[in-house]
Amino acid sequence: MSDPAPVGCYTHSGYEDDFELLEPTAYTGSGWGPNMQHGGPVSALLTRAMERHLNEGTRITRIAVEILSAVPLSTMRLRSWIKRPGRRIALLQSELQAQDDAGRWRPVAMASAWQLSTRPTQEIAHHADARVPLPSRFDAGGNGSLGAWRMGFVSALEWHIDGPIGQPGVPTMAWLRLAQPVVLGEEPTDLQRVLAMADVANGVGARLDPQHWTFLNTDLSVYLFEPPQGEWFGIQAETSVGHDGIALSSAVLHGAGGPVGRIAQNVLVQPR
Repeated sequence: MSDPAPVGCYTHSGYEDDFELLEPTAYTGSGWGPNMQHGGPVSALLTRAMERHLNEGTRITRIAVEILSAVPLSTMRLRSWIKRPGRRIALLQSELQAQDDAGRWRPVAMASAWQLSTRPTQEIAHHADARVPLPSRFDAGGNGSLGAWRMGFVSALEWHIDGPIGQPGVPTMAWLRLAQPVVLGEEPTDLQRVLAMADVANGVGARLDPQHWTFLNTDLSVYLFEPPQGEWFGIQAETSVGHDGIALSSAVLHGAGGPVGRIAQNVLVQPR
């Protein structure tokens, strides 16, 4: 039996002035609410818009995503621009908008990215984080550990989870593959794949029971000292929770050849 046809996280529905119009599918859904989009596909979509401004001999090395409000499961408007042009260093920005109850467009998420020029530096290359080898075989079902989280965008990912989940002081290692295109009919870039997956670091490294606590991240920052390549990426995540309801989710991002970057998220912790 052949694999079912891809649905995608979004479908393209046209243009309006300087904006691209997109429709979210069920693969964008969040586990935190019935009419909310997960931060993963939102981050990938904002990244996709900024990639259009890349110059030859450069790459995006840091992306910061700000979630301004709950992103609804409704028609989206997307735009991007060059905030700070430059041959060696440039700053890119993108914005995602949705309509409020009165039909007015308002920003719901935005992103910025540093684009830096590249050159060979093999003779001084060094990774501060140890390499974690790819599993010899993947259990793409997540080793049965996802439970109630397997819905919405989480179901658009294939998972392989190594080690304990929720044990303080022991980072959780999850290997992930994006099984749906970001936009239907388009092959996602490796950078889009990484940004889609990176937002799940908060869940991968969570040390709280989601039946009793919510832990929503307000942002996502991804730093890439190596260009991400491939379909499977590893997230080695841990979360530190403070004494006043604030947490920090941090993770090392791995590719097949070794670590490629780091992830950080600001997290609001509240009892249900």
